[in-house]
Amino acid sequence: MLFNSYIFIFLFLPLVLIGWYVLNHFHRHTLANVFLAGMSLWFYGYFNVYYLAVILSSIGLNYLLSYLLTRMDSHEKLRTRIGLAAGILINLGILFYFKYYDFFIENINHVFHTDFTLKHVLLPLGISFFTFQQLSFIIDRCLGKCGHYSFINYLTFVTFFPQLIAGPIVLYKEMIPQFEDIAKRRFDAASFSRGIYLFVLGLAKKVLLADTFALMANYGFAQTFSLDTVSTIATILSYTFELYFDFSGYSDMAIGLGKMFNIDLPVNFDAPYRSCSIKEFWQRWHITLSRFFITYVYIPLGGSRKGRMRMLLNTFIIFLLSGLWHGAAWTYIAWGAVHGLLVVWDNLGIVGISGRAEKRPARFHIPPWLGWIFTFTLFNMSLFFFRSQNMLGAMQLFKNLFAGNYTGKIFDVAARLDIAEIYIAKQAVELAVPALSGYVYLIFMIALFALSFFLVFRPNAYERTMRGELTSKRCWIICILFVWCILSLSQVSTFLYFNF
Repeated sequence: MLFNSYIFIFLFLPLVLIGWYVLNHFHRHTLANVFLAGMSLWFYGYFNVYYLAVILSSIGLNYLLSYLLTRMDSHEKLRTRIGLAAGILINLGILFYFKYYDFFIENINHVFHTDFTLKHVLLPLGISFFTFQQLSFIIDRCLGKCGHYSFINYLTFVTFFPQLIAGPIVLYKEMIPQFEDIAKRRFDAASFSRGIYLFVLGLAKKVLLADTFALMANYGFAQTFSLDTVSTIATILSYTFELYFDFSGYSDMAIGLGKMFNIDLPVNFDAPYRSCSIKEFWQRWHITLSRFFITYVYIPLGGSRKGRMRMLLNTFIIFLLSGLWHGAAWTYIAWGAVHGLLVVWDNLGIVGISGRAEKRPARFHIPPWLGWIFTFTLFNMSLFFFRSQNMLGAMQLFKNLFAGNYTGKIFDVAARLDIAEIYIAKQAVELAVPALSGYVYLIFMIALFALSFFLVFRPNAYERTMRGELTSKRCWIICILFVWCILSLSQVSTFLYFNF
């Protein structure tokens, strides 16, 4: 089930909210958890009932392991060794089978000229998210950092639907104490209203902006080998802003939904396109994924404790894994390697940003605006790998970018913006000045890019929501945006991070 769908907004969400608060009002707290977990499983299984078998098997195996670890409390070393080995094997084994098996076999066949059969297994939605979430819990259990919880609490922790499909990757210490807090189960009008505000702003980002940019991005990447330099720039900018508003929109909607239940989810997206370095970018983009890799991979590898060269190597490894986490393809690995090299460059401390606090003084400093240009440009170019179907397509986009040619393909890309919102303006121009009708879409595309840059540097939705009261003006804006989004849901699309 999608957040941006009629069934979610007008049926699922009202039902789950009413059921949650009514059951808690009558102090049926355990039943409320059962109800919430059951509704979350309906939310997940709505995509494909087959997915339920996967997630329930994963939950069952991890909970059983957590229970068995309670039998080893008196044998700390044994608990750590056996628990870690079993937890990693169970979680990464499931993830490997569903997400990476075919990729691994394809490469084995290619390198060794074998003919092993591919399984073409259907990838369950959100498997990378709920796997990492449970893996973090099991690792902390093995290290004695958390205890064993009731099955229904654990089930609610894993399946809580606002964060189930595309994050944030939450920790047990962030969620389970909230579900156990009786005060959190009472209806809070302030939290609920802020939740609605955040949800609608996120919905608007997704429906009105991300899905509009997707029209140009999808067309451009389907025409990779016929793009000129200008249309290549327009295509990658379209995807850049599609990705931004798609992920930002989902993050806002997830936090907003959490607040409707009086549950606080961690911030996962903090205006990364304002960053003046790639290192800063990754402190703002997919924050909980970076936290997971730092806590459970980077630090165990030695972090920065074993010298500078080891720290740089560990950093690069983290980004290779991050690329692979996003998808089973060499394009994602290449994307991760590019970002790994860029963050390693930042960590070398050769070039710094003027006015920014640094752990070690840089040899040279550049102004923030120049750092922003470099960062934004390099991130856009890295998306050639991230979005392309294969390495050949990515390389072609680099060729297009540096070819310096113009064939007028930009008009074909802009023409994808044939949406209802500009129908009247298009018809008026066609009647008044027919020769200029082709420029309507181009002007609209440029206006969209300008609006997007403007929004990037404005206070983000979370900042606006947490700052001050919801005035009548803000409420009217939210109402207008909500109606506009509802009228635009006929062209509904999935969130990009569902694929990861």
